[in-house]
Amino acid sequence: MAITGAAELLATWEAGLAEAPNGRALLLHRTARPDVDAARLPVLPVGEREADLFALRRALFGERMQVRLACSACREDMEFDLDAGEFARSLGGRGGSVDALGGAVDEGDSSAGSAGSAGSGPVVRVRQDGWDVEFRLPGVADLTAAARAADPRAALLARCLVSAVRDGAAVGAGDLPVPVQRRIAEAVEAADPGADVTLNVACPECGEATRAELDIASYLWTELDAWARDLLLDVHLLATSYGWSEPEILALSPLRRRYYLELCADV
Repeated sequence: MAITGAAELLATWEAGLAEAPNGRALLLHRTARPDVDAARLPVLPVGEREADLFALRRALFGERMQVRLACSACREDMEFDLDAGEFARSLGGRGGSVDALGGAVDEGDSSAGSAGSAGSGPVVRVRQDGWDVEFRLPGVADLTAAARAADPRAALLARCLVSAVRDGAAVGAGDLPVPVQRRIAEAVEAADPGADVTLNVACPECGEATRAELDIASYLWTELDAWARDLLLDVHLLATSYGWSEPEILALSPLRRRYYLELCADV
């Protein structure tokens, strides 16, 4: 992954100020994957996007991620560190539910189906009781569209169903029985476990475990917002002291900017 320059990151931040969380996540994903057509990013499997964002976070701000979480039992604040690089590597291969205190990664039940690929994205296949079903791994665009429907589960099933055959006859999404739908969900979870990154943290005070979803897009945006505002303050101070333009200041390395700021403070 190429390290994005300060000017490009500022442009991403500025564009994201007017966006909802989904739009900001897409902007971050574009920054993480400049090699992929922007129109294709929303249809990539969600777990792939999460791995990309963890990799971007590592490239921009380092591996150490500080997380604060309230215990669900005693409400005590818990603070701990996560490794962005490890998340990027694990989600790229398996992902899933991670024990923040060093436990193993839960890879899910891979017996529910087998993964293949299709022109629109990876596909899982489920065979059960005469049913033969192919289902595309959902992307962010699928989840967003399904969430707006009266029945999100049915809408997602209809959007991502590639084919369903029962004893040789084609069947629509609305005719899939509940047991087959469950098997599809299991197959999707096994093929793309990184789509749901869940922390399982034991409270050091009461010992109870707390489960919480880790939203890397929101976490990374918060960091980018703080970085951008600090950088603009640096630009203001250097422009005031030296008369340099914003492009000239942003072209400086972070080390040289810091050195000039220290000189300004000494004056």
